[in-house]
Amino acid sequence: MDIDSNTALHLKNSNQEHLVSYWNELDHEQRAILIRDISNVDLDRITEAFQSVKDQLVEQTANMNLNGSETNKSIDDLMEPIPEHLTGSVDKTSKDQLEHYRREGLKAIAEGSVCVLLLAGGQGTRLGVDYPKGMYDVNLPSKKSLYQIQAERIRRLEQLANEEYNTKKATIPWFIMTSEHTRNSTEEYFIDHNYFGLKPQNIILFEQHTLPALDFQGKILMDEKYRLTKAADGNGGLYRALKTRGILTEMEKRQIKYVHVYCVDNILVRVADPVFIGFCLEKKADCAAKVVKKTFPDESVGVICKVQDHFQVVEYSEITQKTAARTKSDDSGDLLFNAGNICNHFFTFNLLEDVCKNHENKLDYHIAKKKIPSIGKDGKRIDKPTEINGIKLEKFVFDVFSCAKNFFVWEVRRDEEFSPLKNGSGTKDTAVTCRRDLMLQHVRWLQVAGAILPPNTTKQIILADKLHDNENNSNAVVVEISPLISYAGENLEFTKGQTLKLPLKIEMK
Repeated sequence: MDIDSNTALHLKNSNQEHLVSYWNELDHEQRAILIRDISNVDLDRITEAFQSVKDQLVEQTANMNLNGSETNKSIDDLMEPIPEHLTGSVDKTSKDQLEHYRREGLKAIAEGSVCVLLLAGGQGTRLGVDYPKGMYDVNLPSKKSLYQIQAERIRRLEQLANEEYNTKKATIPWFIMTSEHTRNSTEEYFIDHNYFGLKPQNIILFEQHTLPALDFQGKILMDEKYRLTKAADGNGGLYRALKTRGILTEMEKRQIKYVHVYCVDNILVRVADPVFIGFCLEKKADCAAKVVKKTFPDESVGVICKVQDHFQVVEYSEITQKTAARTKSDDSGDLLFNAGNICNHFFTFNLLEDVCKNHENKLDYHIAKKKIPSIGKDGKRIDKPTEINGIKLEKFVFDVFSCAKNFFVWEVRRDEEFSPLKNGSGTKDTAVTCRRDLMLQHVRWLQVAGAILPPNTTKQIILADKLHDNENNSNAVVVEISPLISYAGENLEFTKGQTLKLPLKIEMK
């Protein structure tokens, strides 16, 4: 097998001729793999992407002073909080208004206008497992995974919409963006579990694209002498995948008008939240973001703000301590920049279509400097580089906020809607904290419904999880309500006045 002349010329023009440096050492099968990898890469896109990143780095260097603070200072100077008239808050909205939002959201669901889109490309590597994070079980009494919890919330929400508007047609299609590493296992998992009671035709899996890793001269790093390095193109790769995988066409065929996008790792996520959707419809938003209040200035969460007349997420690492600690002038004590991004977004279909067709190629790449296992200059593979040797290119899902004409922010309660699963150990964002937060939520729901729980149930749950007493103890202090029973605390009137014993698991009969 020889190298096609067009391929050779393209490699030369793209400054990637090194990709075939070991051609003479490869057997027929290895050559075929290499040619396939090269053919699957848009070399022109890679060249353009590197040039844009290179230009950004040059500009940053030119603008920085010797101690590197000038860039931060300029960002601080440009940042403005989201204007009050473009924000809403669960805590500042009356019960009647919240109910109005909820009904409007359920109406859109009943009409078949709403879908959910799950960003599920991540594996559970940091959790100590080699399968998709959505399959992870945080050791609830039911042993339900994140995928199952979310699937059952969708089923319950469809039921609520049908009941509210006396129909049987409410359907919430579930689009799931996987990565190269999670696609097959995710698909097999849903098949093995009978799609958790959802209709198979309403769960649509699609794969995000990959990009090769580059060295600091823009040359593609090689994983083997016959294989290119590959990495997912970030959750902002969504927009390219929507276009190239036929997902926009599928949404249009299903007459979808509103899309709820979220990340897989939040155990408290309210998929297709009718209150959030109703708020967005009332405001005629084409794009909106759920946020939670930052708990302290140094919290490792990006903030949504206004920068030069458009909206964006500024990462916590980009803001100086002084700006992060600024407070509002209303004596509330709240941070001025406290709209913590939780990757939970609303889009109209029309906006997504416009982004994919007219703006996707123009979205900036972000760089992540990494120690990337690859073939070294001596032709030997370096499995564990000791120094940073390259960059990965990615886009972020929130990069399109600037494309919106009517952008809004909806603030929710952290303890009700945000508890991410990030770490395998420690004291923050672990399976232990996720399980604890979900059970504490269910305790609050039961208390509001009028159930009588043993004294100090809340304290005992917190203490038990600190001591990991729930993991192998059938008499542990646990409270779990199936999402099929209640989506957001409703439908628990049957517990009013009842004295409930622990451990407590309320499931569908």
